[in-house]
Amino acid sequence: MTAETPGVYIVSDSIGETAEMVVKAVTSQFNSGKIEIRRIPNVADTNTIDRVIEQAVESKALIAYTLVLPELRDYLHEKATSAGLICVDILSPVMDAVQRSTGLTPHLEPGILRKVDDVYFRRVEAIEFAVRYDDGKNPRGLLLADIVLIGISRTSKTPLSMYLAHKRIKAANVPLVPEVSPPEELFQVERKKIIGLVVDAQQLLTIRKERLKTLGLMSDANYANEMRIIEEMEFAHKIMRRVGCPVIDVTNKAVEETASKVLEIYYRGLSHV
Repeated sequence: MTAETPGVYIVSDSIGETAEMVVKAVTSQFNSGKIEIRRIPNVADTNTIDRVIEQAVESKALIAYTLVLPELRDYLHEKATSAGLICVDILSPVMDAVQRSTGLTPHLEPGILRKVDDVYFRRVEAIEFAVRYDDGKNPRGLLLADIVLIGISRTSKTPLSMYLAHKRIKAANVPLVPEVSPPEELFQVERKKIIGLVVDAQQLLTIRKERLKTLGLMSDANYANEMRIIEEMEFAHKIMRRVGCPVIDVTNKAVEETASKVLEIYYRGLSHV
């Protein structure tokens, strides 16, 4: 950037994306190809501001800034004005107007918008993960999961996976069926990431019979047979003992209650890493 080439320095205590968008929108009205834009992100001290001021003086550049910390904002404005530079505060006028209108106090936290966006995108990513690796669809996902839920049919594996996804936890689940060997990937997952789900046999029998009714099927099918359920449970316990995972009894528990126990186990495991 030189005195011959008009330019704008963008100074921000975050990444400066907001100010850059505004400046680009404005410079597009002035043959923007002839105006150079230079972004100075993550400004956290006055020394950086001093260096920007020096460079802006040399190139006779404009300074646009998004600084939420009052001490940095005031320092930049004072120094730029003393140096005869034009500087534009992108955030403060709107922030002040919102404060006057609502009576609320701003957080004054740099990068807070990006943090909110990151939380949103992590949640979406976790939900997509839960759908992609639901019901053992793709065993490779087990090695990528934060939590792997295992259990026989109707132990709330899928709703629990989706609930955890809204907490930004990537959960995969594997149904345990006596006739089908669990995928080898399950035995490669860290033990602390696997959680077994069990339920009272009589309650499960009732749930399965209701499930068959909603599907318009006979309630005496093998799926809702008490001996079959006991066989499945014995197989599930065998697998859970083999992987050495904690087991949660979901009998009469809401998904939220079970999720709370799952998260307690998960975070306890992380604390022992």
